[in-house]
Order: sequence, then C-alpha cells, then structure tokens
Amino acid sequence: MGVVTYSPAFTIVPTYECFNRCDYCNFRQNPGQGWNLAGEEVRKSLALLHNQDVCEILILSGEVHPRSSDRPAWLTKIYQACQVALEMGFLPHTNVGPLSWAEMMALGSVNVSMGLMVEQVTPRWRETIHRYAPSKDPELRLNQLRQAGVLRIPFTTGILVGLGESVGDRHTSLREIAKIHRQYGHIQEVIIQPYQPGSGQVSSWAGCSMGELVETIAMARSLLPMDIAIQVPPNLLMQPQDLKAALRAGARDLGGIGPVDEVNPDYGHMTLAQMAAQLSREDFRLEKRLPVYPQYEDWLPISMQRAIAQWKQRA
Repeated sequence: MGVVTYSPAFTIVPTYECFNRCDYCNFRQNPGQGWNLAGEEVRKSLALLHNQDVCEILILSGEVHPRSSDRPAWLTKIYQACQVALEMGFLPHTNVGPLSWAEMMALGSVNVSMGLMVEQVTPRWRETIHRYAPSKDPELRLNQLRQAGVLRIPFTTGILVGLGESVGDRHTSLREIAKIHRQYGHIQEVIIQPYQPGSGQVSSWAGCSMGELVETIAMARSLLPMDIAIQVPPNLLMQPQDLKAALRAGARDLGGIGPVDEVNPDYGHMTLAQMAAQLSREDFRLEKRLPVYPQYEDWLPISMQRAIAQWKQRA
C-alpha cells in the first residue's frame, strides 16, 4: 500500500491587503482595508487548537510594497506570530511573498520551513494576469529560491496550471526549480496547483482541466529530483476520480489541510475520514507529516528540533 501525506494545519493571515493585483486572485484586499491579529489575538486563536491535532501554523499574508513605510511593522507582525506559534508548541511555516535577505534571515530563524510559489517563469504573464503584480517577476521569485538555498531554509514552491501558459512554459518552470534544488538541496515539495475560478477573481479563465493537471504532474515527476515530493491541493480536484489520476501521475502529498483554504475559499476540503476512505479504495494510506521533512530537521536550531521530537512522540 502506498503512502500519501498531509500536514494538519491552521492558517493565520496578518493581512489580506496586497499591493499586487493578480487577475485570478481570490485572496487579496485593497490596501487600506485593515490588518488582522495582534500578538495576543494570535495566542488566543492558537490556544483553541491544542486539542485539534494541528501541528502546522501557516502564516499567509498579502504583500506590502518593499518600499512602503508599513513594511517593517508588517514584518514584525509576521515574526511575532511565528514566535507565538513556536512558544505554544506549534511548527510555523511562512509564505508571505518575496523577502529581502535580512527579512528572510529573520523569518528563517522562527520557521521550520518557508515557501513561495514560482507560479510560472514565462514573461508572457507579465503582460496578462500579472501586469499589475510587480512581485510576480519570475527572476525575483527564482532568486528567492536561491536565497533560501544559501540560507539553508527548507522550502516549498510550486507552479500554477491553467492560466494560459503553454506546455513548454510549464516544462521550463519545473526545470528551473529542479536546477536550483540540485545546487542547494533545500526544496522539500513542489505544488502543482490547478487554477480553479473563484468569486473574487477579475479574470474569466475557465479553470485547469484534469488532463492538463495530470500531464503536468507526470512532467514534474520526470523533471524533479526524487527527493522532492509532488503536492496537489485535494480541494481543487473537481471529481472523485481526479485524485486517483493525480496519484497515478506521481503526486504523493496533499499539503496543509485546515478548516479554510484562504487562497481558494470557494473550495472546501473533504473530511479527513472521507479522504482516507477514498485513498484506501485506491490502495493508498493517508498519513500525517510535519511541515518540515525529516531530511531537513538537522538544519534547524536545537530548540526547533526538540519541538519536532515532541510532535513525533505524539504520533
């Protein structure tokens, strides 16, 4: 029986405000709408999770412009949320957009892993869905992967599929990720994320077909080193047979699963029992994992390694 993993997760969103305006986004709010969750509010929210088997605290945020006077306060809010999560025994994973070297060093010290989607490296997206999204510059995002590698931060990245990119674009994007991983060895998983339309988007894209997704998963498995896990978001697979097809193509991880997918709020998750039953019918076993993979644990400070050991004792 094969194994499919997931991370029991809860998401904290310091702000939905974002200076990017991606045509497909169902997450962002315009700047000026307000910030969420001061340090004590984070603590109160996490205190409710201790009996819910949640290990990963995903800190997910809209982006503040690098030259904005609000940027230092934004980074401090994120850092403090990670600190509180660690103090309360959880394992934080942060994905808040491109960071400077100093910002990544700071957040790397309070996270067991971090992430940033490459999305696609095609320059055509700068003229279409990313024309109002300066931080979606492909080289900026690839450089973030390199920066994480130099800093030895276990990292998650991925690509979006179904927004007008070509098969060649997907191949190039995956090849670039593989190249960076071969240099630094720090990418633990690559998400193959099918675009599905949501109520907040301004574009009219119809969504990724299952054929496109399966083809891209198989491409990823052939191009990426085997120590990188291929992840698919199960709530974005529209039919029960889609998960079976994704697994046959090479996916083996379902990502962080929590009450709400903040990036795709129109698409809810099955219950874990439903998911486990479906996987069992396909001869797979659903297993929990931590937000840092075992081969990267000794990269982390001793205090984080101790927290990880405590979680393993609970398993």
